Amino acid sequence: MSHHYSGPNVGFPHGDARLDLTDLYAFPSPADASRLVLIMNVHPSYSLLSQEPTTPEPFAADAMYEFKIDTNADAVADIAYRVCFSAFANRKQTAVLRRVEGIQAAETSDEGQLIEEWPVSMDKEALVVEGPDHRFFAGWRSDPFFFDPTGAINGFHFSGRDNFIDKDVCSIVLELPRSALGAKPFGVWARTVDRTNGKWIQADRGAKPSQSIFLTGEAGADYQASEPSGDSRFIPIFAHSLEHTGEYASVDAMRVAATLLPDILHFDPALPASYPGNGRALTDDVLDHFLSLLTNGRVKSDGVGPHRDLLAGFPYLGPPHAAAAERFTAYEALQGGSSARKD
Repeated sequence: MSHHYSGPNVGFPHGDARLDLTDLYAFPSPADASRLVLIMNVHPSYSLLSQEPTTPEPFAADAMYEFKIDTNADAVADIAYRVCFSAFANRKQTAVLRRVEGIQAAETSDEGQLIEEWPVSMDKEALVVEGPDHRFFAGWRSDPFFFDPTGAINGFHFSGRDNFIDKDVCSIVLELPRSALGAKPFGVWARTVDRTNGKWIQADRGAKPSQSIFLTGEAGADYQASEPSGDSRFIPIFAHSLEHTGEYASVDAMRVAATLLPDILHFDPALPASYPGNGRALTDDVLDHFLSLLTNGRVKSDGVGPHRDLLAGFPYLGPPHAAAAERFTAYEALQGGSSARKD
């Protein structure tokens, strides 16, 4: 989460940029407080390590993208919204949104009640569908994440340069009435699941920004494949990382690590969104918070602030910086004239 392939020696999940979960947001609709917004961003438009563009194909067809909702605080999903995509053909793709409840929400399947089927936005125009009680969008958008990852890798010596100011991601945006998720506060996380040899295999998951990349150590792959209900076993691993990065005493490192797990974003839609206490708004400076935690208060900011291209209305994320034609041209030039290869 929130690493955008920026961590040292970190690759894309299952070697596919389209499965890389970058950020999760949950906030009340600015226009109507009785509605809530969930945003899952995946597939950074280019690799921060190689400085090369990723595939222009937005979402993986042999995959599933899920919002998992826990309504009773047991770290197990009670509601899930599943998004699957058609094969990419003629530079077009279709998204299919489904909802499941109960035991099925905690399972892995592409089944569920059909909510919507809609074209993926490939270009700067946002193709938005409005149903009786929901809005839905899937496609390329301007990345709202802001951070100086080069400074983080360089011993936390920040230049104030936002590496994401002109970058894009693929977004899944869902707006619903609060009643769709029950009357109480809930927990939410996102995940991507890849179909390999006919079997569903979780590729990436998370909710709270950056901890999955900076605190999991050598257990990163195991962490990505796990469920929040089993996250307590990672507390000692997180604590060890905090001792190293922040020079925490062992007892303090364990205490702080325990506050970070399970990896679920808690949200009360009746209150304003503000990370880390309640959900996450698009302008929340989550990395300043994480830097302070990671370094035990020695580093408090990277000097980077929110982007100014956010929209007041749905889908809230600004239009992508690159047009579809530009994206394909850049990638085909990198591949020697063919855009058929996956990342």
